[in-house]
Order: sequence, then structure tokens, then C-alpha cells
Amino acid sequence: MLISQRSMPNQKPLNIQPKRILVITLRYLGDTLLVTPLISSLKQAYPDAEIDVLLPASNAGMLEGNPDIHRLLPVTGKLGGLAFGKLLLSLFRRYDLAISTQAGDRPTLCAAITGKTGIGFVPDDATKAWWKKVLLNRWLVFGADYDHAVLENLRFCKLLGIAPCYRLTPPQSSTPIPSITNPYAVLHIMPQWRYKQWHADGWRELVAFLGRQDLQIVLTGSGNPAELDALRELQQRLPSDVINLAGQLSLGQLSALIGKARLFVGPDTGITHLAAATGTLTFALFGPTDPEKWAPWPYGYSENKTPFPSRGSGQVHNVYLLQGQTEQNCLPCQLEGCDRNRNSHSACLDQLSGARVIDVIAQALQAKPPVTSG
Repeated sequence: MLISQRSMPNQKPLNIQPKRILVITLRYLGDTLLVTPLISSLKQAYPDAEIDVLLPASNAGMLEGNPDIHRLLPVTGKLGGLAFGKLLLSLFRRYDLAISTQAGDRPTLCAAITGKTGIGFVPDDATKAWWKKVLLNRWLVFGADYDHAVLENLRFCKLLGIAPCYRLTPPQSSTPIPSITNPYAVLHIMPQWRYKQWHADGWRELVAFLGRQDLQIVLTGSGNPAELDALRELQQRLPSDVINLAGQLSLGQLSALIGKARLFVGPDTGITHLAAATGTLTFALFGPTDPEKWAPWPYGYSENKTPFPSRGSGQVHNVYLLQGQTEQNCLPCQLEGCDRNRNSHSACLDQLSGARVIDVIAQALQAKPPVTSG
């Protein structure tokens, strides 16, 4: 759906020149990266402004080294009511412009209280949205028919009367990464939740294929103990020369590692979004999640329309999206697995064969490599 179709009739562009801006993003790791085009748009329009970002402390690494950001305001854990109130009081009207990139209660309150001008999303539900419309100076409806997350965030550009910037900015680190002399492929096997996992047999087949292409295999992952244990168990069934760097790199280092790789393969996770942003050849394995809304944003893609449709696999620039397979023709269901919980399996990923993934990667390796961000 086009942005203009969902703009509210009373939403005239704001005529402001803010010197201090706060961007509020309080959800997941991938959401943090997907807000960077909006941040770049703000810096492009207001080059002298200081842009701060309020975000969970666990996501701060995704914005490491971002040249458009003045300061990060990390929030540790879920604040209780008193602590949240103290945070709002400490930031009261400190910003000329505050933008909430989520329609939740807390992000809305943050935008309304910290900004002399506060704008944000409101839900497409009059019973939940009325008070948010009252508090915010301007607002955009975030409905069930929402577009790709990057494009949704860039809707604020029209509200501000500024030009959009479609480029994602991956994190950067000055800390060196481990030296890998041979051409290598990065595999990010473990997503945060079970329902996004591809099966172990597929990963083993893929590792064997990439080894035959003379590519060193490098495994990455978070420092979560359960994920590390699962990855070590899988590694025992892989060739002994596989390098496992899970839990050992910052997000800035991981960005540099992926940026120098021949290719990256990963599931529907924030790290796959990061891989796409580096310009490296990226293969994203998608199951229940709708690609039209959440596919990795291809490097160099700058159109005001979602890069991938809801159904089917395909390639846009450096990103190859491989959608799972299911006999029920139920993709994308946008549910948390077949059992409707995050620890559930997803039949569509269980039925995505290693042969199919290998075939797509083999064809891509024969083609001219994409131009990366360097």
C-alpha cells in the first residue's frame, strides 16, 4: 500500500527546524537497525541537529559507530512505573522533536513528554488511539495493513516535509575481527526463537556444499547459553575445520566480518537484516513471517515500495529470499509457528529442503558478485 493512501487528511507537514531530536525505538534488535533510514533522513534534512536514540540497552550495539547519532540513551530491562516516570521527568521537553517509531503506550508517552513537538504512530483502534492523538502533535495510523518496516518509518518524512533516505546503516567497530585468510561464508544458524529455525539436516548439507566450493565456514550467533549449547551440539556433526565465533563478537565486529564474507545465510532474524545492509550476498530463510513487511532490506534499494511480495522466493540486489514450503499453502501466516508459540516448530521451514537452498546459492555463486559497501 502506498504511503499517500494512509496519510491522514489533517496531517500537514510540520514546518520546524529542530536542533535536538529524539528517536524512540523500544522493540527488537532488527527494529533498531530498520529505523536507521529514518535517522539518516533526519540528519540529511537537519545536518546541524543532534539526534539521540532511546532504546533497550541490549540493542545499543546495533547503532555502534553510527555517524548520524549524537548519543544513545539505553534503557536496561523493563522499567517499573516509578523508574519509567523518573526517566520521563529527566527528559521532559529536552528535545525540539521526539518521534515514536512504535504505537505502544510507553513509546507514545516518551514522544509526548520529551519533545516540544511529539509525533508517532497510533494503533488503528479508536478505543486505544484517542488519548495518543490528544497527546501527540502529529500522528500516523499503524494499521493491520502496514507496509515494510523501513517504509513505515519513512512515512514520518512526509509528515516533516523532508526527503527520505532508504539506506540502512550497519554498526561499525574499531576493534579488529579475527583474521580469516581463506574466502569464507558466514552462517547464522540459531534465531532467537524456535519457530524461525531451519532444520539441522539442511544446515549440514549446506556446510558440505560450501566446503566443496572451497569456502571456509564461519558460524556466528548470540551469547545466549541455550543458543550456544545448541550450536555446539550441531557443530559436533560438522567438519572439524568449521570456525565457531558465536558469542565472541560485538555487533560492529560482526558487521565487519559479514561485510568481508563471500556470502551469508541466515533465518528471519536481526542479523540477517544486518547482513543485507553490509552489501554482502545474503540468503534469507523465511517461514511464517511476511516478507512484504519484514524481508531484509537490499543494499542500494531505494524505491518507495516493498522489495519482496508476501508469497514466493526471489532476488532483489544482494538479497535472495527463500520462502519455506508447505502443502497447506498457508504462507505467510504471520503466526509464531504451527503450535502458535515461539518454541514451536514451523512446518514450512521443516519442509524447506537443503537441495533447494543449495541450488539457489549455487546459481548465485556462478553469477557476478554484487558490489558491497566495502
